[in-house]
Parts: sequence; structure tokens; C-alpha cells
Amino acid sequence: MPDYGDFCPVQMAAEVVADRWTPMIIRELVLGNTRFNDIARGLPGISRSLLVQRLRHLEKNGVLETWPSPTGRGNEYHLTPAGRDLERVIDSFGRWAIEWLFDDMRPQDVPPTTLMWWMHRRVDPARFPPQRTVIEWRHTAPAAQVIWLVLDHQEVSVCMVHPGFDVDIVVSATTDTFADVFQGYSTWQEAVADGRIEIAGPPRLLSALPRWFLWSPWAEVTRERANRAQASGARSL
Repeated sequence: MPDYGDFCPVQMAAEVVADRWTPMIIRELVLGNTRFNDIARGLPGISRSLLVQRLRHLEKNGVLETWPSPTGRGNEYHLTPAGRDLERVIDSFGRWAIEWLFDDMRPQDVPPTTLMWWMHRRVDPARFPPQRTVIEWRHTAPAAQVIWLVLDHQEVSVCMVHPGFDVDIVVSATTDTFADVFQGYSTWQEAVADGRIEIAGPPRLLSALPRWFLWSPWAEVTRERANRAQASGARSL
């Protein structure tokens, strides 16, 4: 790991958080993932050995602490006060990229499994229905895949095989469309209204479904930036 010196605060911070994957690991911790496998699921492409290395580095530098799991199996990773203070840094990174790298962003490239994992952690359990509810997400393209989210007692689980319960809601769309809604390029209501998302199930559940999800932390910023880009494109015609 490079040593930039200890005479500049930016240099000192860079030694802790500026290596590849490290900001993304902090993002996962900020969003509430504490278990090793959960952090890894949110970071497609990182090797397990590199994740171990980065977690140890962050612990050594006082960003996180390792706690025994309450289940007695394995460990959990929790941000220290110094680590929690990095939330504003991660937020600034995201906002900066949306503002200045917008034309290069490719939200449609996210794999279905990663997208559904992101969605399951961005929920509002207080709005869940009182009874267990199973949502079947049918990704129709670029590759067909079905993933289930089970909402039960203010908890949500991601199932890659049928969970064995009756399905209450079926949602069908391309992965690109689901990603657009999650990231904020369009709203759930817009995608349903124009037929890009097809939904089936009891009307009371269908109308409530979008309120169960909080979507991306930067959805509103992305929406505003997309509107400006669209307006700019229209003026240039």
C-alpha cells in the first residue's frame, strides 16, 4: 500500500480510503451490511481474499470493528464513529459522479442478482403489509431470470429459488427497466403506466408496493440530473 506521507490531511485520508474497492466496502457498511457474505454480494467482481484484506486494513485504521456474530457463527463488521463519519464522504462521491460523469453512467449493466440485493436492503419495513408477502420479480432481458423477495415480519429475504410460499405479486420487466427505477431515471409509476413494467396481484398490494422500497440513496439526485440532461438535449435539437 502506498505511503503518501503524513504532512497533508488529503494524503493521510487517501491512505485509508482511496484504494480500489475500499470506498465501495464503506458504502456497503454505511448501508447496513455487516456480514462478510452480505458485503460481498453487494460488490460483484471483488475476490474474497481482497475483501478480507480491505476489511483488515479498515479495522487497522479505526474505520470498523469486528464483533462476534450474535448467532455464534462468524463475525460482523461495524463502523466506528470515524467510519460513520465517512457517510457524508460516500454521499459526496455519489453526488459528484451523478453531476459530472452522468453521460458515462451505465446503470443497465448491473446484474439482476446484484440489483435485487441492492433493492432488498433499501426498504421501509414500517410500511410492509402485516402478513407475509412474496414478490416474484421476472427479469425478461437481457437474460431471463426469476428472483423472489419475501417480506415477513419487517424482514426481507432474497431467494434465488422458489421460497415455497404462494406468490402474491408478479412483476415483469427487463433488468434495464428495474435498474432505471431503482437508480431514479424514471419512477415506478411511470414505468408501469407506459407498460415497461407489468404487474399482477391484488390491487391493494400493487398500489402499496412502491412505498415498500426506498430505491437508491441518490434516486432524487439522478432524477433531477436526468431531467436537466433531457432538457439540454431538447434545446440542442
